[in-house]
Amino acid sequence: MRPHTMPEKRSASGLFEELKRLTTESRNPRTREIDLASTTRILELMNEEDRGVADAVRQALPDIARAVDMVAGVLRGGGRLFYVGAGTSGRLGILDASECPPTFGVDSEMVQGIIAGGRETVFRSREGVEDVETAGVEDIATAGVGERDVVVGIAASRRTPYVLAALAEAKRRGARTAFVCCNEGQNPGIDVVITVIPGPEAITGSTRLKAGTAQKMVLNMITTASMVKLGKIYENLMVDVRPNSAKLVERGKGIIMMLTGLGYDEASHVYESADRNVKVAVVMERRRLDRAQAEKRLAEADGFLARALGERE
Repeated sequence: MRPHTMPEKRSASGLFEELKRLTTESRNPRTREIDLASTTRILELMNEEDRGVADAVRQALPDIARAVDMVAGVLRGGGRLFYVGAGTSGRLGILDASECPPTFGVDSEMVQGIIAGGRETVFRSREGVEDVETAGVEDIATAGVGERDVVVGIAASRRTPYVLAALAEAKRRGARTAFVCCNEGQNPGIDVVITVIPGPEAITGSTRLKAGTAQKMVLNMITTASMVKLGKIYENLMVDVRPNSAKLVERGKGIIMMLTGLGYDEASHVYESADRNVKVAVVMERRRLDRAQAEKRLAEADGFLARALGERE
């Protein structure tokens, strides 16, 4: 890993005052008894706090929708989506990115996660790396981010220097940008800011809890909704699922059975005939086409199975 110099230390009192204003650093009056509570009561307190996260995300749906439309447009044009974060936020981005190829059948380069400190910080925390602004700039440059791409920064605090520097560099390179955060504040020149306020954590400042849950929900929405808009889903089925494991192979066969009415053996046969491509198999069976014809029909429908079946324009 390349060395990075730490930034000059800002006034300790200034940083203290900044952190004190953050909702995610505030003390939660509802959980002050948690240290002496029974196991069941600890879990009840945490669960009670978690129940409000979905409602907080719901308040941000208009901005999430703007981000989805932006991301889908970039991906449709052959660009890439990069998540950038530090600590828990960075790990959530990497998790979401890593699930896209098997779920939606996309190339691993299409959605990528970048974390402060590099690969080893996925498994072992190195808190100081979030303060290194030069690393954020360099990591964006190393990834080759350009005007065809979109970069989504993730920072519960809204202030993480590494993330803000990465977003600024992405913007300078002409990329579209979005920001997922859990505190109010000014827009630092980002195209779309998604602010979700789940409130003070059950354990003060532990943003892997409610803030982390909120961020995970937002990232789920961004990639899933974008892939829906790219034709990776038919009805609510993962029709672009890759047959990378025995379970996924059987899932593919099951989808074919559901959409064609074929029995297991017949579905298995058409699945193999379609080179284990669920959408091709369904078009072959439903439209009585051979593989080449089915592939052509899907290409003309931009990969949307419903259009290839003639169900929608």
